[in-house]
Amino acid sequence: MNILDFVFLQDAVDLTGALSDTVGGANAEPAKTIKIGKILWDAFESSWYILIPLLLMSLYAVFIFVERFMALKRANKEEKEFMLKIKDYVHDGKLDAAKTLCESTDNPIARMVEKGVARIGKPMSDIAVSIENVGKLEIYKLENKLSALATISGVAPMLGFLGTVLGMIVVFNSMSGNFKIEDLSGGIMMAMITTVAGLIVGILAYVMYNMLVARVGKAVQNMEATSIEFIDILEAPGK
Repeated sequence: MNILDFVFLQDAVDLTGALSDTVGGANAEPAKTIKIGKILWDAFESSWYILIPLLLMSLYAVFIFVERFMALKRANKEEKEFMLKIKDYVHDGKLDAAKTLCESTDNPIARMVEKGVARIGKPMSDIAVSIENVGKLEIYKLENKLSALATISGVAPMLGFLGTVLGMIVVFNSMSGNFKIEDLSGGIMMAMITTVAGLIVGILAYVMYNMLVARVGKAVQNMEATSIEFIDILEAPGK
């Protein structure tokens, strides 16, 4: 065997070894994936009583956000001609037309003005109190279910932390007696999954809550501005 044949044979051996490693690695990857999947499934089985409530909380939080977002969008819808028409009707003495306009406009401002129109002829203080009372009721309606969203934003991380503590209990329980390092994976995975799930649900609920609170504040500001404008219309000279 000359030197060229020896080099060629050596290269062939190296290539065969590389192919074997590649095939072995390809075959090992699915096994590793299957093992991780089994660990995740085992963690879910051991912490389902934490994850399922978190899932239900997240679904309810999304429902509240969508429902309140649409309601607040209607409440904040600008009716540019509404107060101009109310002003003309009141000055012309067309109170029935003003009431009809308020009834056909579906927002808190229209309901406040409708109550004020119904009280025209009584002392101004009585009209102002009536409008204020209706405004309080409308604000209460706008804030409906927001407390539940705030509760979810606080409870979800605490529930996740409860899963963390329970997972650590499982880990320390597995360490008693003879154990393998694989025996600890279930409890550690349980602790991590529940913590992450609780934080995600809590953060999303907190963000949604603050977005809705900002929209409620905008609606309240518009209601206050409209009530002041309506009182000014009643007190304007020529009424």
